[in-house]
Amino acid sequence: MRPFRYHRPADVAEAVAVLTAEPQAAYLAGGTNLVDLMKLGVQRPDLLVDVNRLPLDAVEKLPDGGLWIGATVRNSDLAAHPVVRRDYPVLARALLAAASGQLRNLATTGGNLLQHTRCVYFQDTGKACNKREPGSGCAARHGQNRDLAVLGWSDECVATHPSDLAVALAALDAVVEVHEAGGARDIPLAALHRLPGEHPERETTLARGALITAVRLPALPMARRSTYLKVRDRASFAFAAGSVAAALDLDGDVVRDVRLAYGAVAHRPWRAYRAEEELRGQPFSPELAARAADAELAEARPLRHNGFKLPLTRAITVRALTELAEGTPP
Repeated sequence: MRPFRYHRPADVAEAVAVLTAEPQAAYLAGGTNLVDLMKLGVQRPDLLVDVNRLPLDAVEKLPDGGLWIGATVRNSDLAAHPVVRRDYPVLARALLAAASGQLRNLATTGGNLLQHTRCVYFQDTGKACNKREPGSGCAARHGQNRDLAVLGWSDECVATHPSDLAVALAALDAVVEVHEAGGARDIPLAALHRLPGEHPERETTLARGALITAVRLPALPMARRSTYLKVRDRASFAFAAGSVAAALDLDGDVVRDVRLAYGAVAHRPWRAYRAEEELRGQPFSPELAARAADAELAEARPLRHNGFKLPLTRAITVRALTELAEGTPP
């Protein structure tokens, strides 16, 4: 790991100003992704701006019934929060499915959203990777691509976003509060991450120096009937082979409303809008859930080694929605 400078800002404005002025600086919170990449030589910041002591570690109820989650709230604390467990169980389950207990004790809400997309070629500086070195090529397209994207990928990049938390937040219509050099603004979580297109090195829509300060969840009564299912190669700490965040509102047996988001299938958390439309207004059945998943996956383009993700995503969609409909989520 190369030498770097360290700075602890007094407030959010100072943090943003320092990072905006330093082209090779990076924010440091839990460091669970950044430090690993620094050790591998993938990221080489000259300056780390430590935001851990900024007053962004609270979880607060909002006047409209929603929830405000500070950017430095640790994943373990958020998963255990009684309001999250009661009103947004999909969020608690996604957090508990992510990483190990030790990592959850360090990882933060904001940092989790800004994890770099996952690909072994991105982490290997000896391999071609357009994300790490624009214009060098994408070794993954015709290489080891079992864990990579089936939706929304481009010739430039087929990596997937690794966050479980982000998938749950996408299903909940979360809003991300951001502070930039020009002031504060809100970004719908669905608009935070980019698809790769011709510039996979641009993973988010954030301006240089922008700092995520919080995430807001809307008051969403249907979220009390929600769940998160994650399939992985081993039960211990592992990234998803496929995952789904789901919330369901039934009027009798008719789907009044539904939220679905997929993980491990694209460069960003994938909100399944097409599947939701297939479900709304229809009497629920496992067969309907399967057709809805098929509609969402109709434009998928599996690579040589990851075609299994299509039937897998279909199966976990059916399981999650059926368990919610029957009132038996784990």
